[in-house]
Amino acid sequence: LEETKETDPLQYENLKRQGIHSIVVMPIYGYGEGEVKAFYGVDNPPDMDLEYISDMLQIMSSFLASSLKRRNLRRRLEDLSYKDALTRLGNRFALIKDVEKLNREQSIAVVYCDVTGLKTVNDTLGHEAGDQLLLRACSCLEQAFGDYRVYRIGGDEFVTLFEGEEEETLLRELEVFHMAGAQAEVNGEPVTFAYGVASYDPALDKGSLHNTLSRADALMYRFKKAA
Repeated sequence: LEETKETDPLQYENLKRQGIHSIVVMPIYGYGEGEVKAFYGVDNPPDMDLEYISDMLQIMSSFLASSLKRRNLRRRLEDLSYKDALTRLGNRFALIKDVEKLNREQSIAVVYCDVTGLKTVNDTLGHEAGDQLLLRACSCLEQAFGDYRVYRIGGDEFVTLFEGEEEETLLRELEVFHMAGAQAEVNGEPVTFAYGVASYDPALDKGSLHNTLSRADALMYRFKKAA
C-alpha cells in the first residue's frame, strides 16, 4: 500500500488501522463501456495465491456485472409493462394488478375520466398536439388526485382509484379536478373532461371491483352524451 500512502494518505491510514497491508481490488462495470459501478476485493491475500485470487475476482466481477444487467433489464421490462409510455402513469395492466390488492373492507371509489376533444385535436392539429393535450390532462389529474392511484387505460381514458376516503373528501378532490382542467390550456382552449364516479358496493358489485369500474365507465359515457 505504499503507493496509496503517497496518493491518498487518508485512505492509507484507514486501511492501516484495519491491519490491511495489501489488497487485490476488482471493478464491477455497468452498462456503459468503462463505466465502473463498484469495487470489491480481498485484503491481505497470501502471495502464493495472488494469481488465483485475481482470476477468481475477475470471473466473479463478470458474473456480478451480468447479474446487475439482468436485474436492470427486468426492472425496465416491468416498467414498460405497467407504465404508459407517454404519460408515465400506470397502464391498464397496472390497474388490473392493483385492483386485486385493494382491501374490500374499506370504502373504495372509482373516477373514470375521458379527455374530450382528443380526436378533433389529432385530426385538425396533428398527433403531437394531441399528445400535448393528454400530457396537460395528466397534469390536471395528478394535481387533483396526486396522492391516489391514477392510470391511463386507453387513448383518452383515465381511471383514479380512491381507497379509504370519505365522500366529502372525494367531492373536494373533484372540485380541484374541475378547477385544474379549467385553468389548463392547450392551443388557447381549456382541458375538458367527461367523468363518472362509482363507489364499491359489496352487494351490488358482488365482490368484484371490476363491476364498479364498469358502472363508473357507464356514468362517464352518460355524462359525455349529455354534454
